[in-house]
Amino acid sequence: MSEVDKKVLPTRLLWVDLEMTGLDASQDVILEVAAEITDFEFNTLASYEAIVQQPSHTVADRMQKNVWWQGYPENRDEFIRKTSDSAIAKSSQQVETELMALVEQHFGAEPAVLAGNSIYNDRKFIARYWPKLDLKLHYRMLDVSAWKVFMQGAYGVNFEKREVHRAFDDIQASIAELQHYLEWFAKQSHDS
Repeated sequence: MSEVDKKVLPTRLLWVDLEMTGLDASQDVILEVAAEITDFEFNTLASYEAIVQQPSHTVADRMQKNVWWQGYPENRDEFIRKTSDSAIAKSSQQVETELMALVEQHFGAEPAVLAGNSIYNDRKFIARYWPKLDLKLHYRMLDVSAWKVFMQGAYGVNFEKREVHRAFDDIQASIAELQHYLEWFAKQSHDS
């Protein structure tokens, strides 16, 4: 498989959020993925969600070693149950295949620009677990976390989002956060 032409100007964004057992791509596993394709006006063109099948002992062990999950016991227990249920969860290979089809359908030869909050970490997991999908992605990413740092530091502008920690909800929050910052700039230019 050849790499896509990365000089093509982007016309849309591939918003992705992964829920994982932790942040170490070499040891942790993906639990859930959501993807939403939007244009640059944030209109939804397509979306995708899946629970990724994982051995329950691996999920429980990795979550137990991650202090962060202790604050979300309901989410933790739900993921342990759902990721081992073959009626609900899909294999990692199936998820990669479905995501590839989604990207090919909506991006064609255009490299998909990955967007989201702290998207670099999600990208590490994609590269590790879904390398064919990784080849379809642009080397540039739209990380809303960078906007957060800048807006807080330069202008004292904050965006409060709900702490749901479910992939689809987190994408919606990331889009809303970026819209919040862009609207702030629009208001500043209008007021001047």
